[in-house]
Amino acid sequence: MELALACVVAVIAVTAWFAANSERSSTPVAAATPAGASVGRASVIDGDTLEIRGERVRLVGIDAPESEQTCLDAAGQTWRCGQRAALALADRIGSATVRCEGDELDGYERLLAVCRAGGEDLGAWLVSEGLALAYRRYSTAYIGQENAARAAGRGIWAGTFVPPWDWRTQEREHQRAQAQPQTPVLAPADTQDAGSCLIKGNINSKGERIYHVPGGQWYDETKISESKGERWFCSETEARAAGWRRSKR
Repeated sequence: MELALACVVAVIAVTAWFAANSERSSTPVAAATPAGASVGRASVIDGDTLEIRGERVRLVGIDAPESEQTCLDAAGQTWRCGQRAALALADRIGSATVRCEGDELDGYERLLAVCRAGGEDLGAWLVSEGLALAYRRYSTAYIGQENAARAAGRGIWAGTFVPPWDWRTQEREHQRAQAQPQTPVLAPADTQDAGSCLIKGNINSKGERIYHVPGGQWYDETKISESKGERWFCSETEARAAGWRRSKR
């Protein structure tokens, strides 16, 4: 009797073991995200930067206009090309899951990656729409898309623009110049009528109001014609308040 009972218990134990292992083997296992990949809903930071689950991702191989950057359209009118690139990217992604894959970080600790939404390479799309440039310094992957966008006059190729990498350099130089204390410079002869107000408010051929400070590259060559609406300013604050911007040189 005891032997029969032991046999029954053993059979039950073996049956339970097989059932448990069979259940585990049939349960689907989610595919693991490989190292160097970021997957999820994406927030657009700017025209070439995303954030997924708190991680910043830089679209590799392209360079889009900066958020504050402006371009000129075919009619010579200013438009916010940097803002347009970011908004267009957000619209393209919508609510889709974005998958970014790369294995390097840039100097800002962002993952450098190719990102896709619905299988579409977002970097390739931006360049083909004329909303970003192929970043030839680091990659030749999107030169074909850039050539096609240029030929078709799409996006920034419809008018004129400063490449984003040059725009950033100009902005850094401008910020450094503003941070440096201004060295007093004796006014040339043509400023005598202006008294102590030495900043020249010039209007260029495009109608842009640009002011030049003593010591600037174009200061001595700039002549003020008050009949054209040009004027002198006593301070940069006064010039900016009147709608002039500082010369970048």
